Amino acid sequence: MLLKDKVALVTGGGQGIGKAISVRLAKEGANIAVCDINMDIASQTAKELEGMGVKAAAFETNVSDLKSAEDTVNKVVDNFGCVDILVNNAGVTRDTLLMRMSEADWDLVLSVNLKGTFNFSKAVVRPMMKQRSGAIVNVASVIGLMGNAGQANYAASKAGVIGLTKSVAKEVASRNIRVNAVAPGFIATAMTDKLPDDVRNKMLENIPLGRFGEPEDVADVILFLASDLSRYVTGTVVNISGGLVT
Repeated sequence: MLLKDKVALVTGGGQGIGKAISVRLAKEGANIAVCDINMDIASQTAKELEGMGVKAAAFETNVSDLKSAEDTVNKVVDNFGCVDILVNNAGVTRDTLLMRMSEADWDLVLSVNLKGTFNFSKAVVRPMMKQRSGAIVNVASVIGLMGNAGQANYAASKAGVIGLTKSVAKEVASRNIRVNAVAPGFIATAMTDKLPDDVRNKMLENIPLGRFGEPEDVADVILFLASDLSRYVTGTVVNISGGLVT
């Protein structure tokens, strides 16, 4: 029970990779604040987590709005007493070539992926500094390291998350708050399941381990970064790409 009685706030925690993260942390004893823009999904996930014997609650939030982030953190603190772990997982894509990309699609992706990470990090840093402990894990992407045609907005947002991670880690280390990021590669999700076989096969050719990752592969690394197993690790980006980025 690496996280027994710890309180973890997971944005986008109701489904997909976010749900896998919530479940993994709960298995190690963490109480989970499931924060999602879709309250129905968040509530269902929270009920499943409670069935695992931990305390869980759902919170509707818009990560791109600072006031919403601050209000959510305040509610979580009121409900659970503190926030020990923040996982900034919420994210969106709006893929298209730059010449076809609308300003709205650029703004949306940057607002959710990058500003959302800023908003929740800013909101939890103050209570974490008061308790002189905490762990923040930001979900970036290998696309933020290597770029990808048709994903200029997504790549920019995730590269920004990496820069934000390194900077904030230096600001808060003296208060025993660690800030790290993970950079997943191609992870098996509903989106990748819909890809044509030729596209999937081309992707697999570039992955030395020869398979897509699973949401649990991401969750396991986040568990490490959220726990005391990584107590001397901060300002780091961990690739979870099957060797795609080496």
